[in-house]
Amino acid sequence: MRSVLVLAWVWGAMTLWSAPQKRPNVLFIMADDLRSELGCMGAKHVISPHVDALAKRGRLFTRAYCQQAVCNPSRASMMTGLRPDTLRIWDLPTHLRDRRPEVITLPQHFKNHGYFTQGIGKLFHNWRQEIEGDPKSWSVPQVMHFARHGDDKPVSPDPGQLPPNLSRNPKCDRRAVPDSAYFDGRIADLAIDALEQLKKKQQPFFLGVGFWKPHLPFNAPKKYWDLYDPAKLPPLANPQQPTNAPDIAFHDAREMLRSFGGKQPTPAQRRELRHGYYATISYMDAQIGRVLAELDRLGLRENTIIAFASDHGFHLGEHGLWAKTSCFEWDAGVPMIIAKPKQNHPGQSTAALAELLDLYPTLTELASLPEPKHLEGKSLVPVLRNPKATIKPAAYTQHPRPAYFKGEPEAMGYSMRTGTARYTEWRDWKTGQLLARELYDHAVDPGENHNVAAKNPKRTHTLAEQLRRQFPVRTHE
Repeated sequence: MRSVLVLAWVWGAMTLWSAPQKRPNVLFIMADDLRSELGCMGAKHVISPHVDALAKRGRLFTRAYCQQAVCNPSRASMMTGLRPDTLRIWDLPTHLRDRRPEVITLPQHFKNHGYFTQGIGKLFHNWRQEIEGDPKSWSVPQVMHFARHGDDKPVSPDPGQLPPNLSRNPKCDRRAVPDSAYFDGRIADLAIDALEQLKKKQQPFFLGVGFWKPHLPFNAPKKYWDLYDPAKLPPLANPQQPTNAPDIAFHDAREMLRSFGGKQPTPAQRRELRHGYYATISYMDAQIGRVLAELDRLGLRENTIIAFASDHGFHLGEHGLWAKTSCFEWDAGVPMIIAKPKQNHPGQSTAALAELLDLYPTLTELASLPEPKHLEGKSLVPVLRNPKATIKPAAYTQHPRPAYFKGEPEAMGYSMRTGTARYTEWRDWKTGQLLARELYDHAVDPGENHNVAAKNPKRTHTLAEQLRRQFPVRTHE
């Protein structure tokens, strides 16, 4: 009898040891133009309960930064783990595969290691040359990934009964329509259907869900506008340009201001624009909530890594700027949350510096996949274990001038965010000549209202040396 029990124990142990580990799924959620202003980030005026709930279950990175504050370069960098200078992509039209046809993207890496990969919505930039997106990355063709943001017009079951637009603001659309009237509601519908089908597969999955909001136009259904009283929104803190800031740090905000004849919106228009931005955040947040609820309903949450981030930030009149394409904090900073099964210290945020290109090595490590050799980011897994850990001394963002260009830029701004400061150098693109520099002391000036580079030559010199180790001065003649 004893020998039988021993054999049974040995057989059971061997079975346990030899059983393959169930690989985790990945749900990768992207927002577009969402700045670091959410309820979970201390902005109590922003209604974002579902993202806030995700932060309570995972790790919120309060100091995460994009690599360039415009869609195509940022997303190409994030999805390849390479910086814009390495990719040589700084504009909207350039196709990732035109520059690096051989590069293995984040979803492609998972696909190559046995995952079923599926992309719904805007994940890569919606390249104009190739409507089908990036077939190498996905097991099935992408859907709802290719359009112009202006194409996101309300759809009604009865076109003749489309409710009127209650806004006269050229960048706002406020109608009493269902969530599915706009892109993001339909993307959530597709993601929910996809999760149900993915559960039936005997295969781990990487599901990318890219929402189009809160990008312009601000066209959330009316019920999300009604969540806010515009009179109770906090006043704009710093509409003025920073003192001593160089002209090259700014841009013409054409994405917003061309609808206003190139002029600044009136106070009433500005108030409605801010109202609309927050309404679209709440609309997108509700769609994220629907997707996460389905993940729970299907019993998939406990074996799914969830990553959430925005491609870059956004200005709402701060420094006189609107939209993106600068190196300032509101453009460079992004909300980022990673929630893994059996999360260490769930709900504790971290001030560790992070970059969007760190997502690739992080998700790779969490899924126990081999890490590609080309990656320029670092895994954030140590910070997921311990919110007080740090992995890098600085995060880097860059932007060309002019902000939108053909061929090659005239100048490039390289910006470095440390724990206490932002230092930026503007260089002539051809010669590498220093054109201007900025230093903002976040310990006393978190709004970046005073460029103190000239007043702090020693500190400026030290930061300049650190920046140039990452971005050496080069010529492009």
